[in-house]
Parts: sequence; structure tokens; C-alpha cells
Amino acid sequence: MTTTDKIRVSDVLDRTAREAGDLPAMKVKRGGEWQTTTWSEYRQQARLVARGFLRLGLERGRGVAIIGYNCPEWFLSDVGAILAGGFPAGIYSTSSAEQCEYIAEHAEAALAVVEDEAQLAKFLAVRDRLPALKAIVQMHGQPTVPGVYSWQQMLDLGAEVSEAELDARIAAQAPDDVCTLIYTSGTTGNPKGVMISHDNIVFTTRSALQTMDIRRGEYTVSYLPLSHIAEQVVTLHGPMAIAGCSWFAESMDKLGANLQEVRPHWFLGVPRVWEKIQEKMLSAGANNPPLKKKIVAWARTQGLKGGYADQRGEGRPLLYGLANKLVFSTVREKLGLDRCRAQITSAAPISKSTLEFFLALGLPVYEVFGMSECTGPATISTPAKYATGKAGWALPGTELKIADDGEICMRGRHVFKGYFKNPDATAESMDGEGWLHSGDIGTIDSYGFLKITDRKKDLLITAGGENVAPQILEGLLKGIPVISQAVVIGDAKKYLAALLTLDAERVAATAAEAGSPARDLQSASTCPVFRLYLQRQIDEMNQRLAKVQTIKRWSIVAGEFTIEGGELTPTMKIKRKVIREKYAAEIDALYDESADAAGRSAA
Repeated sequence: MTTTDKIRVSDVLDRTAREAGDLPAMKVKRGGEWQTTTWSEYRQQARLVARGFLRLGLERGRGVAIIGYNCPEWFLSDVGAILAGGFPAGIYSTSSAEQCEYIAEHAEAALAVVEDEAQLAKFLAVRDRLPALKAIVQMHGQPTVPGVYSWQQMLDLGAEVSEAELDARIAAQAPDDVCTLIYTSGTTGNPKGVMISHDNIVFTTRSALQTMDIRRGEYTVSYLPLSHIAEQVVTLHGPMAIAGCSWFAESMDKLGANLQEVRPHWFLGVPRVWEKIQEKMLSAGANNPPLKKKIVAWARTQGLKGGYADQRGEGRPLLYGLANKLVFSTVREKLGLDRCRAQITSAAPISKSTLEFFLALGLPVYEVFGMSECTGPATISTPAKYATGKAGWALPGTELKIADDGEICMRGRHVFKGYFKNPDATAESMDGEGWLHSGDIGTIDSYGFLKITDRKKDLLITAGGENVAPQILEGLLKGIPVISQAVVIGDAKKYLAALLTLDAERVAATAAEAGSPARDLQSASTCPVFRLYLQRQIDEMNQRLAKVQTIKRWSIVAGEFTIEGGELTPTMKIKRKVIREKYAAEIDALYDESADAAGRSAA
């Protein structure tokens, strides 16, 4: 079957269960042991869930709200809703009761599937304001609230519905019908419901995984929010397309240990995940004996040269093999990525310094650009064709172009059906020729590689009328090893400034290098010696920039920007409006010429 064939999600599941029924589809650790669900069992269970949803009153074209951490029940609820003719609508597990209410009401959800009592409480708090909601199913635990069913109770109800009734519901579906609602994480305002068709998801997953040479029976790890399209493509629909297997991480805290157990063949990490891995590796490396540090530094030089040589189609340095044997192979094994052929980053910008860090260790991270509205990937990068610092080339079977104003546009079978119940927003995002306007600014080079420069709406316009892309500068700031996060500000201001967070695990070593007595975040942020050292790093960065791009002042923010703190979306994108409001006093101080608390640039 080729990517030109239009089929439904149910057809993909049927074929995979028929042709690879004995292969593992899902693995989850419960009671300390990994439990396996095969593809034939997956299909059987998904159909039973669909029948349960029918018994609970799910009608065609109605939503099924799903909230909780990644697990088999999440997958089965999603696919079961599709088989039953409904729309799964994932909700980020960090959402408030009011946010759950908004999505459930907007998706016209007849059912809600919640992970546990904590997530159930959110829906119980707003259930009276959701008249369309007929029932709630709790994945784990034994609920005692009327109208709330345990997972097993829902399955038992499903057994009362005939297979023929479900088959009739499936037969009524067409490949171009909407099968999934993806709600944007919303850096500003209420999220919009992105309508994804069967053909959108089937075409996109096939094109992406086939291009990246992901093979039957191979593994990945599911841990990012399943309400996000990237995670659904990589770990839910992707494995279904090629009879792969998704292993569920026990938690974000245990992701490192789980990677070592699973040793995935492909792995998606948002930029903040790669940055966290980098920070831990740098912190651990700081404690190495001098000789080992020298060997690692030498190996990284070979690795960086070799990585760029690969991209140019040239031979690697003669000593690359020795560096691989001494350092790279050990690093990959310790990370659990020793058999991983595709290390992917997406969902947000990643700094070139982080990409080069892994490239220098023989572990290239392949950038992919996309958005919910194009079913995830608009571009692809592969081991055979990638460029560090660029976001890949057009997904095979699709088109990519740069509009006259620099905006990135895409067209093809991956482009969504529109925003649910919002034709005006749909018309704003799509032009008359079928081009989806991304809202991102970029360029395409002669080899077809896309380079993202910024978001149109994130561009800063200084008081002097200069347009400045903050994400480029933020990437450079994060290239200073002790800086973990950076937000550049300066809209309508006469110069640029930055809010910075420090890598707690790197502070002590950096302070020692700077000759500072500081040993923790608090003492470093106020130590004159440490701040002078940091200022010199920023001054050095500024020397490589145009004057209008230089960071004139900066301030260290206590702690980190987090999802829990409200500064990041669930996919770890910066919420600039929230940060501007939350740190208004610190920002005001950066533009108070009489204040001495903030760092000043010599540039």
C-alpha cells in the first residue's frame, strides 16, 4: 500500500492486526514488570472500548474528552472513540477544571475518560455545566460517584453491544471524514480545535515513518502529552502504521531509566528534554578526572568534524572511529540510545549549541518543523539528509514555500480540515489556493532545507522600528553553558534585554571557573564576580551581532520557567505574555536607567 491510497484509521488497525498480530503493540510497567499487548489484542480491546462508548451513548460526530498520563487506556480510548465515529479530544493533564470544561463543551463531548481521582475531580467540579456529557470513565481505580464508570465497568457494558453494531458505525466513515480533534496548547487565548481527518493522519504517519526508515517491530517511548499531535504521530498512529511498539514511560522523572530499559529505535524529544539531557551530561562531565576530560574534548572535536562531514557527503576524520569506540558508543549506551537511528526534535525552537553538543558526541538530533494544523510534520530530517541548525526538507508528497513576507506555507494531504466550529479562523489560516499559513518566518536554501527564524507574532519591534527575532538570540544565550533558559524582551523599547535562568547543576563548576565563591543559584545570582563572568560571555556573544540585536541588560530569575509555574505550555514552549505579566517588576527594572541591579552590556 502506498501513500497515495486513501484509507481510514480502522483499515490501518485491521491490516496491522492481520499481518502482524503476534508482534507487540504496547508495553507498560505494572507491578514492576513490563506487560505486553500484541496487535491482535490491541484491535480486540480497541473494538471493545468502542462498543463500550456506544453503550454509554456516544453518537457520531461527538467528542470524547481524554485526560491523563500516557498509558494503554489512553491509546485505546483514542482509537475506540475513532472506531465508534466520535472525535477523541485530548486534554493536557496539567489543565484546570475550567480548561477541561472549555474543551469538553467545545468538542461537544458526550463522554470523558479520566486517568484517576485527581483528574476526575476536575470534571466533577464542572459536570453541571456540561449538559452534553453523558458519562465519565475512570482509567484507574474504582469510582463510587454516580455516572462515573470504572474501566472494567465500561468494558463490561461494551460486551453487551454487538460487533455488527460497531461494524455499521465504522462502515459509515470515509477517509476524508474528521476523526480527531487536536486542541492547540494556546500560548494566548482559548485553544482552537484542529480537525484532523483519517487521511490526514494515515498519510502523514506513513510518509514520515517510511522516509525515516522506521521498520516493523521497532520500539519507541511514549512520554510527551498525548493531546499533542507530535506525540500521537510518533507513538500512537505511527507504530500502528508499521507494526511498531510503544513503551510507556513510567513518568518524566523515570524517563532516563526507562530509555535504558527500552533502548528505542526512534525517539522524539522536545528541545527542553534535549537541553535537560545536555545539562546533566555537562554536570557529570565536570567531575571527570583531567585525563578523561581531555579524551572527551578530543573525541568531541572529531565528532563535530565528522558530523558536518556526513552532512556534506564527505569522509569522516581518520580518527573518528577511535573516538566512537572510546567515547561515543559509551555515551549512547548510557543514554539508552545505542540502537536509536532517529533522534528527533520538534514542537519548539532548539538552539544550535544543543544540536552541536549531541552532534559532537556522534548522536545527531534531527530537526522537524510542523504544527497541529498540518498533522504534525511539515518537514523531515533523516540520517541520510539533514543539516544542523535547519529544520529539514518538505515531507514527501507535500509542498513547502516561503511567502513574499517571509512566512512559511505548506500544502498537501497533511493539511487539516479546518478549525472546529470556527470558519473565520480557518479562512485566516488558509488561502484560496490551499496553502496553510504557519505564522512562522523562515527561508529555504538551494538544497531544500528550511531554516526557521521566528514567529511572526513573536517578532519584537523596537522603539527605533527595527524588527528583531527573539528566538535566534535566545538560542545564542542558551549556548552559554550555565544559562538554562532565556527570554528576550524589548518590544517598543529602545534596546533589548533578557530574563535568564541558571542551570543549577552547572552553577558550582562555573563559579569555580570564574573565581567566584558562589555555590548555588541564590549566591551566584548576587555574586559580583559570577555576574561579571556572565556579562563577559554575553558581551562576547554581542560582538557577533548587529547593534540592534545586542542584549544591553539582563536579569537572573530565581528558579526555572516551568509548566507548573505557567511560563511554559505543556509542550514546553515559552508563554511570552505570561512571562511579561509575571515578571513585570523585573522587566521594568531592566529599563530603569537609575537601577544597578541588572547586568549591563559593554557592547
